[in-house]
Amino acid sequence: MLGGIAMTIRFYNTLTRSKEEFVPAKPGVVTVYVCGPTVYNFASIGNFRPAIIFDVLRRYLEYRGFEVRYVHNITDVEDKIIRRAAEEGISTEELSARYAVAYAEDAAALGIEPPTYAPKATEFIPQMIDLIQGLIDRGHAYVVDGDVYFDTHSFPGYGKLSRQSLEHLEAGARVDIDERKRHPADFALWKSQKPGEPAWEAPWGKGRPGWHIECSAMTLALLGPTIDIHAGGTDLIFPHHENEIAQSEAFTGQPFARFWLHNEMLNLEGEKMSKSLGNTIIPREMMKHYPAEAIRLYMLSSHYRSSMTYNPGQLDQARAALGRLYNSVAALQHKQANTPQRPATAEEEEWMAGLATFRTRFIETMDDDLNTAGALGILFELVREANGRIGAASAPAMAQAALKLLVELGGVLGLLGKAFREEQLDAEVEALIVRRQQARKEKNWAVADRIRDELAARGIILEDTPGGVRWKRR
Repeated sequence: MLGGIAMTIRFYNTLTRSKEEFVPAKPGVVTVYVCGPTVYNFASIGNFRPAIIFDVLRRYLEYRGFEVRYVHNITDVEDKIIRRAAEEGISTEELSARYAVAYAEDAAALGIEPPTYAPKATEFIPQMIDLIQGLIDRGHAYVVDGDVYFDTHSFPGYGKLSRQSLEHLEAGARVDIDERKRHPADFALWKSQKPGEPAWEAPWGKGRPGWHIECSAMTLALLGPTIDIHAGGTDLIFPHHENEIAQSEAFTGQPFARFWLHNEMLNLEGEKMSKSLGNTIIPREMMKHYPAEAIRLYMLSSHYRSSMTYNPGQLDQARAALGRLYNSVAALQHKQANTPQRPATAEEEEWMAGLATFRTRFIETMDDDLNTAGALGILFELVREANGRIGAASAPAMAQAALKLLVELGGVLGLLGKAFREEQLDAEVEALIVRRQQARKEKNWAVADRIRDELAARGIILEDTPGGVRWKRR
C-alpha cells in the first residue's frame, strides 16, 4: 500500500500475450534481469531506450514499496568485440573495458541508477561451464569437435515465447547451416577456440561461451532459478530470449521468468537504429545539444511497447517541456521562500489535501503497464494547477506541498531530482542577487544592470515581479 492505494500493478507479459496482475513470487521482493550492452563501441540512443524504460520500472517498483534486485549485464566477450579488437590491434579486454566505462558514463548522465549487480560475462565463465556440463549430462546438449550445441528437440517448450514452432524455424533455416548440428535450430553453448581468440579451459575443450548462455548463468547465480521479470528489446525475443528459456528450464526444470517485458525499437527514418547498420546516434553527442533529462523525457513520452522514430523536433519539444518543469520548480521555491508567512485557510488546506488525487492518478496510470506517457501528462497537469492556484498572497504551505509532490512524482520517472538540487543558488550567486536588490533600492541602475548581466552569463535569468525577484536557469 502507498498512501492507502491498493497494489494493482499490471504488466503486458510477452509470454502470455496479455496484461496480467503483477505479484512477486517472494512478498516484498522483485527480481529483475535486463539484457545489457555488448561493449565493442559506444552505445546508441536506441540501446539506451530499454535502459531508461526499465530504470523507470525499477524506480516505480521501489516507489511502490518493493525491494528490487536488479541485474543489468555487460557482454564483454563476443564475435563483434573480437573483430573490433583485431581491427584496432588491441586485446578484447582493453576494448571491452573502454566501452564498458563509456556505457556507464552515458548511463549515469542519463539518470540511470546503477543496478544491484552489473556482471560481466567473463566473470561468470565457471558458472557457464557448469551449466553447459549440466545440460550435456541431462541430454539437452551435445559436443561436436569441441563445440557444444543445445538440442532444441530435447526441450518440448521451444518456441513458446516467440510463438514459433521448430518445424517452421527449421523450414526457414539457411542452406549453409552448420551440417554438424543435429537440427538447424540448435544453437551454440560453447565455441571451440580459433586462432587469436580469447579462450578458457573446459571439459570438452578450450574455447569461449556462446552469447545466449551468459544470461542464463548470471541469472541463476545472482537471482535464482525463477525470476519475476526478464526484460529487453523486442529484437531479443528470438532467438536470444527463446534460447535463454530453453537452456535455463532444461537445466533447472523450473520456469525461468514469470513475466517477460519487451520494449519496441527506436527507429531512424523507418529502419531500426543499429550499430551494425551504421545508422546510430550516440547519447554523448546528443547531450552536447540537449539536456540529458530532456532526452530522458523524450524517451518516456511514448509507451514502451510503441515504436519510436528518432525526431529532433520532438526532442526540441521535450527540452521545452523540461524547461516548463524547471520553471515551475523555481517558481514554487520562490513562492515558498518569499510569500509572507501565515497559516493556511480552510480553503487552502482543502486544496492541499486535494493534491493527493494527482498521486492517485499517477499511480493508477503507471500501474497500467508502466504508462510513462500518461504519467508525464499528469505531471504537467499538476504544474498547471499549481501555477494557476498559488499566487503571491497564498500561504507558503501551498507552494511547499505542490513542490514536494512535483519532485516526488518526477523522481519516479528519473526527472527533477537532479534539477531540484541544481536549482539551489550557491552563496556567491545569492550574494549577487542581494547586492542587485540593494542597488535597485538606491536607484543605482548601472550596478543593478551589470549584476543582472553577470548572472545571465552564468545562466541565471532574473524576473522582477510584484512579489519579489524570481529566477530560473536558462
